[in-house]
Amino acid sequence: MTMDSEMIARQRAGEDTKERLVKDIRSVVDDADHLLQEVADSSSQELSLARTRIREKLAEVGYRLGDARTVVAEKARGAAHATHEYVADNPWQVLALAAAIGFLVGLFASRR
Repeated sequence: MTMDSEMIARQRAGEDTKERLVKDIRSVVDDADHLLQEVADSSSQELSLARTRIREKLAEVGYRLGDARTVVAEKARGAAHATHEYVADNPWQVLALAAAIGFLVGLFASRR
């Protein structure tokens, strides 16, 4: 697998995790909203059951957040690795690019 295909696979995995996380958070919000509407008519046993369901949903969302954090960290490590490889393989191009950016920043700063 090439570096590009690995990056694309990681990106897709991150997007899938993000979509699942958003769905889980929406589900928790919808459940909480539904429970708030029913609070006035509920008994203490029903409230206890509702609290348990909310806690379970929040635990699930927390787990998904952990997964999302892992995916983001892996993507960051991959990007750092790819950057390191590029700089190691093309030091003069990177130096020229840095010099050009420095020149442009200096040029724009001097015009003020």
